[in-house]
Amino acid sequence: MAEPDIPEECLDGYAHLLAAASATGRRLTREELDSRRALGERAAEAGYGLRALVGAHLAATRAHWPASRTVSADSVLAAAEQAVDAFAEGYERAQRLAVRQEEAARREFIDDLLYGRSDLGLLAERAERFGLRLSYEHAVAVAEGPSGYEEGHAVPREVERALIGRFGGRSILLTTKDGRLVCVAPGDQDEVLTFFAKQAYAATDGGRVAIGRPQPGPGGVVQSYEEALNALDLAARLEIDEPVLRAADLLVYPVLTRDRQAMADLVVNTLGPLRQARGGAQPLIDTLAAYFDSGCVAAEAARRLALSVRALTYRLERIHRLTGANPSDPVHRYTLQTAVIGARLLDWPAKPF
Repeated sequence: MAEPDIPEECLDGYAHLLAAASATGRRLTREELDSRRALGERAAEAGYGLRALVGAHLAATRAHWPASRTVSADSVLAAAEQAVDAFAEGYERAQRLAVRQEEAARREFIDDLLYGRSDLGLLAERAERFGLRLSYEHAVAVAEGPSGYEEGHAVPREVERALIGRFGGRSILLTTKDGRLVCVAPGDQDEVLTFFAKQAYAATDGGRVAIGRPQPGPGGVVQSYEEALNALDLAARLEIDEPVLRAADLLVYPVLTRDRQAMADLVVNTLGPLRQARGGAQPLIDTLAAYFDSGCVAAEAARRLALSVRALTYRLERIHRLTGANPSDPVHRYTLQTAVIGARLLDWPAKPF
């Protein structure tokens, strides 16, 4: 794209300044330098490129080179150097301010987008500036690692470079929120979030990624984002080791806890007797969790708990005696497993009801 012609206003007073300063070899005054900085700021705000502006100053220096033989070339070049340096300083100052304002606007938009705090119609208009069309479906992936990440951190930059290199200018928004990486993508482009999950897992050195379901409309991003956060929370509570979680695969857990009081009653009535065991209920609940997570294979459960199969079998028998429910009985197993899931979700017995 060709640079626009540089107007005379960007060089206002330059020829006179060059002649006056170079005639005596003096340095530019504070007022003269300030005038150059102000011109540089205005040129940046008008969108002119710095390369073209410097070229215009060099051309003006040649065109207005003092004709007097008493003026040395060093004086002319020194005056030109000071003027161009001040002009560039003002230009860069305006550029930095514009970047800070853009970053602030982007951060405000992201906060409103993920928390749904803005008027949805206005939010949709603002979204187009950042490459999103909120009238379509969108899905959100959230990645967390061993440490928090902010904008400009090496990890977000690495993931962003990979996404841009793979998908180019697609409607993708990558940002950070509360120390996590967040990727917003069109709902029909699951390959984007899958690739993001792979890159984020590697960049965070084995972190965890959750992907919300595609949701329509301006409020869909908030819903998908909250689903991803809830999936991360569930994974932590249930000690799920999967590196990539999909909210669609975890819908049973919100259903189980929708009636919190009913779930609490089930936990206490089913697992409450385990509190009578030596060491309390927690070791036996962990035993049940390992047993169910291993597909009710005693040898695998024992390995996960670093126990012998005999010790594991003794614990299962102890659970049977205390609760009256046999973990190996299919009829009892469902009740026990549901109660164990409820205990982990409600953090029982650490937090008694």
